[in-house]
Amino acid sequence: MDEFQEILQDFLVESFELVEKLDEDLVELESNPEDLELLNGIFRVAHTVKGASSFLNFDVLTHLTHHMEDVLNRARHGELSITPDVMDVILESVDLMKALLEKIRDTSSDDGIDVSACVARLDKITGGSGEVETPAAVAPVEEELVEESASSDDEDEIDYDSMSPEEVEAEIERLLAERQEEDRKKREAKIAAGEEVPQMPNPDEEEAPKEEAKEEKAAPAPTPAPATQQQSSEKKEDPKAAAPARKAPAQVEQTIRVDVKRLDHLMNLIGELVLAKNRLIKINDDVEERYEGEEFLEELNQVVSIVSLVTTDLQIAVMKTRMLPIGKVFNKFPRMIRDLSRELNKKIELVISGEETELDKSIVEEIGDPLVHIIRNSCDHGIEPPEERVAKGKPEMGTIALKAYNEGNQIVIQIDDDGKGLDPNMLKNKSLEKGIITEKEADAMSDKEAFALIFKPGFSTAAQVTNVSGRGVGMDVVKTNIEKLNGIIDIDSEVGKGTSIKLKIPLTLAIIQALLVGVQEEHYAIPLASVLETVRISKDEIYTVEGKSVMRLRDDVLSLVHIGDIFEVERILDASEHAYVVVLGLGTSKLGLIVDTLVGQEEIVIKSLGDYLKGIEGIAGATIRGDGGVTLIVDVVALMNMAKDVKASSMSESNEGTAVVKEKTQASDYVVMIVDDSKTDRMIMRKALEPMGITLVEASDGQEALNILKAGDHNFDAMLIDIEMPRMDGYSLASEIKKYNRYKNLPLIAVTSRTSKSDRMRGVESGMVEYITKPYSADYLASVVQRNVNFKSEFL
Repeated sequence: MDEFQEILQDFLVESFELVEKLDEDLVELESNPEDLELLNGIFRVAHTVKGASSFLNFDVLTHLTHHMEDVLNRARHGELSITPDVMDVILESVDLMKALLEKIRDTSSDDGIDVSACVARLDKITGGSGEVETPAAVAPVEEELVEESASSDDEDEIDYDSMSPEEVEAEIERLLAERQEEDRKKREAKIAAGEEVPQMPNPDEEEAPKEEAKEEKAAPAPTPAPATQQQSSEKKEDPKAAAPARKAPAQVEQTIRVDVKRLDHLMNLIGELVLAKNRLIKINDDVEERYEGEEFLEELNQVVSIVSLVTTDLQIAVMKTRMLPIGKVFNKFPRMIRDLSRELNKKIELVISGEETELDKSIVEEIGDPLVHIIRNSCDHGIEPPEERVAKGKPEMGTIALKAYNEGNQIVIQIDDDGKGLDPNMLKNKSLEKGIITEKEADAMSDKEAFALIFKPGFSTAAQVTNVSGRGVGMDVVKTNIEKLNGIIDIDSEVGKGTSIKLKIPLTLAIIQALLVGVQEEHYAIPLASVLETVRISKDEIYTVEGKSVMRLRDDVLSLVHIGDIFEVERILDASEHAYVVVLGLGTSKLGLIVDTLVGQEEIVIKSLGDYLKGIEGIAGATIRGDGGVTLIVDVVALMNMAKDVKASSMSESNEGTAVVKEKTQASDYVVMIVDDSKTDRMIMRKALEPMGITLVEASDGQEALNILKAGDHNFDAMLIDIEMPRMDGYSLASEIKKYNRYKNLPLIAVTSRTSKSDRMRGVESGMVEYITKPYSADYLASVVQRNVNFKSEFL
């Protein structure tokens, strides 16, 4: 079973590779029927598949490819001309061949697909009656399994270890003769049944037994690599094919097949390496700042630079291993254009360029469907019938140009046609009829925005529903799929001249460049491909129109929305007089996203949020920053849709006074925090304040105190802060606290042994309202606290 499956796997891989380009070659052959080299190449594909399928007992596939081979053989000898009608039958047989290969891949049998009608038509083309008996499919797996299990049982009974070398040699000869006899009987049975055995085309009688022995010996053995099959198939083809000999098989040895899962795993590891590189760079920057001037810094910088450079090179190399030429997708379109032009009675030529442009494998797999819908649309709605084109002074043959090229970190796929173009007024009227837009929206629409209406669900300009179009789903699928790839669609059109559609798609979906922005204490990553520019504005430049915030950006009016309003981020930090606007672009749409800070540009690795958190609107995933924190990645498409429902955000409004001031009814309602790293000092302050009956909360350093404040479990009336503390000192803590609107007026009292004038000045600058120097009396400390918290005398 394993041996057969290995041979079968190699057969399928080789066959699918051979058949992949067949559609394109056949359409080209129809245009250039005199191209003997192309015809010979197509013949070799049919011949190779026939030979291998016969060897593996796939009788239905062998039967079909045998008659295909007859037609192509006559054509290459000049006995048959390739007309469109003949090509229709050949293309139908290629479709059946693909279906049979897929059936074999899924079930290991070619049973269940009827090829009799197609074979009959192929037979008539070669001058036959069309009455051809189709063989019944055989299930090869079971047959092989029975034979192998029987032989393996026999082998199990013999103790080869105890045999002498002469006995082993004799046993091998016996088994080989037995296998040859079985294969000879099978072949004779086929000949007796009137079937042709195409496995032995060599007319040389002396060479035949040698070739037969080699092939029969190869049958039960596992095939080590596809190269073996290719070499054997070349041997079979040489005597029969009139084409020049193939290149030496040395070229095949230059490549190996690698499981995609291995490449995915390698890409994941590279992603982790990129994160580690970002972390290393961040640590290096911190060390440089802390140990400025130290000798070891130069050496550390060199190491970090080399690691960064090698990681980047490795990332590019691994990404290239996942790259496939976009020609893999483009190859199926000549056949599609050929079929559509016959179905629609139009003359259409497809011009392809840039098919060698490479894209990530995952994107290549996703881009096929959108391109199919766009090209079908161009054929049906764009290109006019021949008589109409002639009347307009255009060539009778319409042209669709499909090209791909690199533009920065993106791939651009451009589809141009020289058809009738898009009429913006007609598109607006159709949309109004279907209720897709309102009259007010239609009046305010530019031509560019009107072109984008073709991507709306349910929109169609077709007069009637056909097999090609008219249901209003095709272009909607295009938009959805391209946006899923973080891509952008751009349309340009001129009535009477034609339409140009550009798809801009990132090279890879795993690692991207992003702009990191800050909102209060949160960070978000915005894909750089969607960022047009960033601008710094003051509050005075923001206007409100019909409940929406807008600003004037050069000659345009730009809609504004605060990212904090979209993601409901609580405004707890003090608002600045200035803000940053990130201008996002998606096709023809623009949006100004107000953020508090611009952190910078960074290469990020996209991580999924997992099953529990996936599907959060506006969030595409997450990444890990250089400092180890998690940053959410913005989904620009969803964000722009969410922004439509956000009302104007008043940046000038302060959240001051939002904290509810509770009436003090007893001494314990007053809450004071003691922040000191010395347990003894905290105890002294506690003993001094406990007689007042107030509530005391302790923290051992500035960081712990800040965390307690953020938790919001207490409404503090004052804080006693030591200056010298680990993790975060008193000055830093005071500066951080004053950033919060809620605690802007919170009394901060320094309790320290530092007595210099400069220390006192620094305390005042950081927001301290009192400065108590150690040692102090308990009464003095209590009186300072009472004064600052407005302690009621009746509680004393």
